[in-house]
Amino acid sequence: MTNRILIIEDEENIARVLQLELQFEGYKADMAHTGTDGLLKYREQQWDLILLDVMLPEMSGIDVLKRIRATESQTPVIMLTAKSEVEDKVKGLDLGANDYITKPFDIEELLARIRTALRFSQKGNLQHAQPTFGQLSMNEQTREVIYYGKELQLTPREYDLLLYLLKHPKQVLAREQILEAVWGYDYYGDTNVVDVYIRYVRQKLEAANDTPIIQTVRGVGYVLKEHKHET
Repeated sequence: MTNRILIIEDEENIARVLQLELQFEGYKADMAHTGTDGLLKYREQQWDLILLDVMLPEMSGIDVLKRIRATESQTPVIMLTAKSEVEDKVKGLDLGANDYITKPFDIEELLARIRTALRFSQKGNLQHAQPTFGQLSMNEQTREVIYYGKELQLTPREYDLLLYLLKHPKQVLAREQILEAVWGYDYYGDTNVVDVYIRYVRQKLEAANDTPIIQTVRGVGYVLKEHKHET
């Protein structure tokens, strides 16, 4: 199976060279030139690795990484940084970047780092690609959702929302917190959109089993927890 790599780099000539080199090595590679566009492309499909520049227009690479890691930790991210950006290197690694490489870099070194990141990712995904909570399980590789033995058909946004809740079980999540993590800076509406999508997800869950697991915390937001029947 061919690995898919997303290049988020604002310098178009660098991005194009990277794309050609990766394609020559047998990878499928796509490009985005702004942080916002990169986040949108990331959410459109499954990627095996992301090359992420720190200095991006519209949304910084650090902010893009923060939003990616808010919903999943499986996809390896290699940060592309300038020599003077030591603080960004540290911040990126602290936020969940797998590696970084300093510009200007040797393409062979970058390819070696990509191979290493993919190798470790594929090993880890065998164990961590299917988070579960009670009767709910979600496969991050296939985006399959199973609830009480039934497969649910979710839209990409519904999937990201439920996955975010699943990765923070029993934690009360504010609407603003959910909006920032799942919608990111590409959405500037009010938090009512969270309530709307929670309703969509609940309807699909309850069609499989009427046991509620997404609880409303009045005046705050939502929490994923098992419903306790009163006796």
